[in-house]
Amino acid sequence: MIRILLADDHTLFREGLKQILARHADLIVAGECGNGHDTMDALRGGQYDLLVLDISMPGLSGWEILQELRSLERRPAVLVLSMHPEDQYAVRMLRAGAAGYISKESAADELIAAIRRVAGGGRYVSAAVADQLVRAAGRDIAQPPHALLSNREFQVLEKLVSGKPLKAIADELFISEKTVTTYRARILEKLELKNNVELTRYVLEHKLLE
Repeated sequence: MIRILLADDHTLFREGLKQILARHADLIVAGECGNGHDTMDALRGGQYDLLVLDISMPGLSGWEILQELRSLERRPAVLVLSMHPEDQYAVRMLRAGAAGYISKESAADELIAAIRRVAGGGRYVSAAVADQLVRAAGRDIAQPPHALLSNREFQVLEKLVSGKPLKAIADELFISEKTVTTYRARILEKLELKNNVELTRYVLEHKLLE
């Protein structure tokens, strides 16, 4: 039996996912959470074989949960199930500690296959992401400027482009406004941009967000 914890802030999506998983006797939804803090509380208080994790959630984001997991004595395998563009996020999440990445647009059969493989100790990525990983391993392959961003910088970029003020970003990430400003400066420097308008245009052109 595979004990699964679902972490996604959309109740209707979780309900649909539970219906899909209920068709398979070996998959048990042992818990569900709608925000990052509840997810970590559940992981500390229970035992799960697999965490099905969304990236964007209130409280702690998927990035932060992957970092927090390192402090746990018993860690479940993590399958990221997200609406974010696979070609922009999958490699980052895998490098952060996830064992698999699958799009919410994937077919139910693919999701079940991914869950079983990751829960069994394997890794799961689409053919496109596998190819991306191979290409990223080549030293002579030119990377786009945003590939130089750290996960935290990428996270700040998301929030800046969404129009959130510096104070709101600082509060959500539990850092100071000055630190947010520093991250913003680094992002603009690495992408060779001048302001938030150019940053937004860059994000749209490269389809970094949906």
